[in-house]
Amino acid sequence: MVRVHTDKGITGIGESDSSPMVIKALIETPNSNLYCYGLKELLIGENPLEIARLWQKMYWSSNYVGRRGAGIHAISAIDIALWDIAAKYYNVPLHTLLGGKFRNRIKAYGTFIPAHRPEDNREIARKLVEKGFNSLKFGGGVLGDDPETDYQIVKNVREAIGDNIELQIDLATKWGTAGHALRMCKRLEPFDLNWIEEPVLADDINGYNRLANQATQKIAGGEALTTRYEFKDFLERFSPDIVQPDITRCGGITEMRKIYDMSQLNGTQLIPHGFSTGILLAASVHFLASCEHGTLMEYSESTSPLVNDNGLVINPVQFRDGYLEVSDKPGLGIELNDEFVKEFQVIS
Repeated sequence: MVRVHTDKGITGIGESDSSPMVIKALIETPNSNLYCYGLKELLIGENPLEIARLWQKMYWSSNYVGRRGAGIHAISAIDIALWDIAAKYYNVPLHTLLGGKFRNRIKAYGTFIPAHRPEDNREIARKLVEKGFNSLKFGGGVLGDDPETDYQIVKNVREAIGDNIELQIDLATKWGTAGHALRMCKRLEPFDLNWIEEPVLADDINGYNRLANQATQKIAGGEALTTRYEFKDFLERFSPDIVQPDITRCGGITEMRKIYDMSQLNGTQLIPHGFSTGILLAASVHFLASCEHGTLMEYSESTSPLVNDNGLVINPVQFRDGYLEVSDKPGLGIELNDEFVKEFQVIS
């Protein structure tokens, strides 16, 4: 979590879903040469409303230690905070600065980590449907470790929720090879999966191409990628059906806009990755509201105290009847619980 303070008394909130100690170092490290600036040093004394120029300044002046990976994760957090500042300064919701909202609510799919025993996932899935979700995804945990367990978990969840609920799975690259992934895609065909997410590493060009061309399910990925440059390559060479940038990793809102435009030109649906806190959720919802085709958002059902309405955010994005409501409050529209932050804070 990153806060950016201004001399006008406005504070912006940002987040990076990355390694906190690495992000802290990238922000606070002193300059050592032309391309090795800490991000904080680059921003002090600047006009926070000049977001695009500041993004380029951070990118250019940190490119020996940045350019991809954690360097962009750090820029992402600051960029979100700058957009929050700008919208608060103009006293408008963030989606207004992004061009206006196309919708007042966005369909949400609930994501959970599956239980080890396949049969235990039946009750988890049923409760989420009762909560109002008509689209579910599960991944992490044991999923991807054993083919038979994978099959049984999917089978149990599908039987529990019936045929009318969308279902997708996230392998977190654990299927490893395209050959194994294709066999599993074929085996899971009876369960009508909406998409299969990150079956192999995003670096596996041939693997993604084989899966996109041969699997009957839609293939999704991209949450680990950063900047328009990696996403351009991913979209043009890998041919995914769905691309999933994470706004706290890909370069923030500024870069997310470029990735969305490229996905539209490529005929690929953009559905953001969003398994983190209420900060990420608020930023993603504002962004999607401003996109013509921003119609689906991930909603974490993690029990972590950092997630959504579990304590970090005082006034989180509201979930009702399967949809996330778009806030019209200035900026991101959220406030942090300072007492909660103090309780869980590791570094400052």
